[in-house]
Amino acid sequence: MPIKVPDEKIIAIGKLLCNPNKPLKERFRALFTLRNLGGDVAISAISECFSDPSALLKHELAYCLGQMQDKHAIPKLVEVLKDTSQEPMVRHEAGEALGAIGDTSILELLQEYSNDPVIEVAETCQLAVERLRWLQLKGKSEEKLEKNETFLSVDPAPAAAENDVEKLKGILTNESLPLFDRYRAMFSLRNINSPESAKALAAGFKGASTLFRHEIGFVLGQMSCESVVEDLAKVVADKSENEMVRHEAAEALGAIATEGAMKVLEEHLKDEAVVVRESCIVALDMCDYENSKEFQYADGLVRVDEVTG
Repeated sequence: MPIKVPDEKIIAIGKLLCNPNKPLKERFRALFTLRNLGGDVAISAISECFSDPSALLKHELAYCLGQMQDKHAIPKLVEVLKDTSQEPMVRHEAGEALGAIGDTSILELLQEYSNDPVIEVAETCQLAVERLRWLQLKGKSEEKLEKNETFLSVDPAPAAAENDVEKLKGILTNESLPLFDRYRAMFSLRNINSPESAKALAAGFKGASTLFRHEIGFVLGQMSCESVVEDLAKVVADKSENEMVRHEAAEALGAIATEGAMKVLEEHLKDEAVVVRESCIVALDMCDYENSKEFQYADGLVRVDEVTG
């Protein structure tokens, strides 16, 4: 159950989130505090920040709204998805968030944007459509099962029933299969959560789809497995790779938080790509958290209390 917090405190955390003069790492912590709190006031606070110049922050706003699984976020997410002035990674995340909420009332809209000229947006909406159709087939009673309790995330596709790493790797890397099936293999490998399954996932970085490769980076971050630090480091360092993929690889290194991972992040703090260097800043803050005795990463309430208390 969400923590009951006075509206004025939630609004204050929202002001911290939307303050461009605050360090990005503090704004990220405020965002995740709002996500954890939930409710209409938190959704409104997050929604007010989509005019920010940081594509990284805006994409994370959309992600958090989807993870909250609250229908009150749908209008803002639809607005962002439709807004072609927003960066592709932001629009993609809005499409994925709509799928995560799981409301079939937006199925037609997602079908429309499955043909978007921006391939990352189109593929995201195609996956969201498949997820909603899967939920319809499973029935509403199954919908609550869609939040993975180990990784505390609502995934864009359900994990496959298969649990053989080599078979799943074969599905993952088979470009002739539907993207939805390959995503299901991806999340099954993540759930196995072993060094072997992490290395199998890393093979997905050779895939043709930018969206697919970026999701590989994301799930490797969820696993926090040291066996793929070198694989992730290569992705971050590859200037020919899409920024969306490089940024997820950087954040995955932040979750792993080893000395080697931190070294890679420090090397890219001045990367030419804004979204990559911002990701390294946030990822290093996550490293600090992982290697500290801090009670929680989402510490927006504490920071607001320090200012107002």
